Amino acid sequence: MLMTSNEFPLIDRIQSPADLRAFKKDELKPLADELRAFLIQSVSKSGGHLASGLGSVELTIALHYLFDTPHDRLVWDVGHQCYPHKILTGRREQMSGIRQQGGLSGFPKITESEYDHFGAGHASTSIAAALGMAIAANAQGIDRRTVAIIGDGGMTAGMAYEALNHAGSIDIDLLVILNDNKMSISPNVGAMSKYLTRIWSGKIYSNMRAGSKRVLQKIPAAWEFARRAEEHVKGMIVPGTLFEELGFSYFGPIDGHNLSEVMRLIKNLQQLSGPRVLHIVTQKGKGYAPAEDDALKFHGVGPFDPESGKTASSSKPGIQSYTQIFSDWLVKKGQENPLLHAITPAMREGSGLVEFSKKFPQRYHDVGIAEQHSVTLAAGMARDGLKPVVAIYSTFLQRAYDQFIHDVAVQGLDVTFAIDRAGIIGADGATHTGSFDTSYSRCIPDIILMAPANGQDMFELLNTAYQYPGPALVRYPRDSTAKPEDINTAVTVEIGKGIQVREGENTAILVFGTLLNIALEVAEELNLSVVNMRFIKPLDQGLIEQMASTHQYLVTIEDSTTTGGAGSAVLEYLNRRQLPVNCLLLGLDDHFPSQGSREQVLEEYGLDFSGIRRSITEFTGN
Repeated sequence: MLMTSNEFPLIDRIQSPADLRAFKKDELKPLADELRAFLIQSVSKSGGHLASGLGSVELTIALHYLFDTPHDRLVWDVGHQCYPHKILTGRREQMSGIRQQGGLSGFPKITESEYDHFGAGHASTSIAAALGMAIAANAQGIDRRTVAIIGDGGMTAGMAYEALNHAGSIDIDLLVILNDNKMSISPNVGAMSKYLTRIWSGKIYSNMRAGSKRVLQKIPAAWEFARRAEEHVKGMIVPGTLFEELGFSYFGPIDGHNLSEVMRLIKNLQQLSGPRVLHIVTQKGKGYAPAEDDALKFHGVGPFDPESGKTASSSKPGIQSYTQIFSDWLVKKGQENPLLHAITPAMREGSGLVEFSKKFPQRYHDVGIAEQHSVTLAAGMARDGLKPVVAIYSTFLQRAYDQFIHDVAVQGLDVTFAIDRAGIIGADGATHTGSFDTSYSRCIPDIILMAPANGQDMFELLNTAYQYPGPALVRYPRDSTAKPEDINTAVTVEIGKGIQVREGENTAILVFGTLLNIALEVAEELNLSVVNMRFIKPLDQGLIEQMASTHQYLVTIEDSTTTGGAGSAVLEYLNRRQLPVNCLLLGLDDHFPSQGSREQVLEEYGLDFSGIRRSITEFTGN
């Protein structure tokens, strides 16, 4: 039974972790129950990341209870699980506005709270950041403890292992907590593991181990035997050998929802020094049946009915998301071409690969949170005759920029990139906004870069990208559009050719992407010409010259940064050709966006109807 909004007496007592640390230990379990109930009710109204937070309630309580935050550092990986942390650090009253314009960030944010020690949004950064903080404390003689909290998903990225490798090679006080929410513990293994972990984390074992090491290292054969014996004994019971080999002391796995056991073990580990790993096992969506049954749905969810878990349907007849259009195209193209292989860095659902993975499991490759690997994997496939399609978010492709240039573009390999979440992302804010893919891609030689204006464009440009015998990118937003009328996968467009879609006077608007409809509305009112450019690289130079010679003003519109973006490309061409025309660039100007709905953020940048109309009339003086 869910609690009502006035049934949170324990949470009401907490304005900061200092208040939490005044609690009696037998009050902490009821507090965990309250925290879950509050979290469910809060997110049911605002939407947001729910399942991860439900799984990290006990851990969050234990950390703030046992560590002296904010002096001690807690570094959360990605940040999806940080809602309980926000509630316990004085932001409970603001939770109703999380991820909304002017509200709390959905991730840790250093400008939001002194308890958010490091900003997050992308995965696998916590160990490196925490290690940097630990080194900083040590260098300045500050007595401070540092904890990195990372999920099993975050441990699929190479960056996590780079940080582990470094940390294990130096004498630094660092605790890494691996929050594993996919592994289950059978009762027998769990009980034995809990018992042995408690022993291994205690002072007697640690002192005996250190003393034995000093003695036995003087007898190489005996030390090697002892080391291997310990390794094999622990390896039979716990998966800690990898961490031990990297120089970490490993403890676990334990039940992360057994609050007293988590508290006891962390307290033991506080008495130890050096790099340590604590492995806890939790359940995503813990304590809320709908989220336990479908953790994926409740990973990130809109407002929902907390009693039933049902969300309102947002589908409209004849309307599809760009992601769904890509999904339909991929399946259809995959049926026609057995050489097509689809790759995703852990974003099967978000990038629209569910149906393809079901129909063609042998040609579907989820590489985990490993964007660099996903791109070079595609390059290897293309080198030996396959036709890979990399489905990736714009903000995540940033992590594989070197691989994109060095492994794909320099070698001219035939890889198609479907760049989802390009442009304004909305509620997830600056860390997820796809502002830069246009700028960082168009400077690379021998690629094609496309921005569809609608669903039909999307289908045809995907066909064109797939047919192109080199690196090809199609960028599209997290938005919806009219379903394509023609889904013939053989229909392509001439590379580098745009279309004039309205003829007007005095001013021509060159649109790159899905803001075409808004531009047409403005053009209807002001009687302007409108061009759907479609290609950012190569530009339709002939069409630009035509517009420049027949209009006094050119206006470029794009859902990406104007610094080095599509508008800049137009200016560069006009300058090379010395064409005398006044040009206005509209897009994402030189600041990181705030969070809010896509519509609100477009308004912030002046890319809604009123903003575009105002900018054009001020620029032209008409």
